[in-house]
Amino acid sequence: MEVIRRSSVFAAGVMEAFDHSPSDKELVSQSKALCRDYIHSRLNIYGLGSSKTQVDSTLCEVSAVLLCLGDELECMRPSVYRNVARQLNISVAMETTVSDAFVAVATDIFSADNSRFFMTHIICITWGKVVSMYAVAGALAVDCVRQNQPATVQTIVDSLGQFVRKNLAPWLKKRGGWTDIKKCVVKLDAVPQTHWLSPVAESCKHFLSTLYIYIMKEP
Repeated sequence: MEVIRRSSVFAAGVMEAFDHSPSDKELVSQSKALCRDYIHSRLNIYGLGSSKTQVDSTLCEVSAVLLCLGDELECMRPSVYRNVARQLNISVAMETTVSDAFVAVATDIFSADNSRFFMTHIICITWGKVVSMYAVAGALAVDCVRQNQPATVQTIVDSLGQFVRKNLAPWLKKRGGWTDIKKCVVKLDAVPQTHWLSPVAESCKHFLSTLYIYIMKEP
């Protein structure tokens, strides 16, 4: 009987660990922490500096992968992820304008291929699109700091967190959280193939120009 009891307790513990998935609150908090780290990296690249943010130890590897994938995506389409504010024709002095612009871009990134033409909001999520969203956040943050609006950077982080809560949290939860992104890493000695980020880079080259209509339209 003692063996059976211990077996039941052990099995219950295994199932509890197996069934555990991050809460929406945890996912949003992690998303914002990753965003701060991504922005810090981009500011350092452009010599703009910022105080180093500390991601949780469980997110260190995730952040490294996200930054690596972001580097690759930005190298594929550098013109897309630079001078974002100018491409959108917005002023970064207004926090609400920056927030609205970022959410509009993020919404378009995750729209199904033809949903934008029907003015619908069909969400199509891939890790490539997630990386693209972070790349836009980083580029927009660089614009804010360059134009002496460093406080607006937090607005971008908060806007990304809200977008994740409203649109991406269920998808992330199904994959067990952010650690799933590590599966996207390609071994360095692998045979060169068409990169999995290529379709994202190709489609994203159009969204900034088309989004101007959505952002600047009258309410």
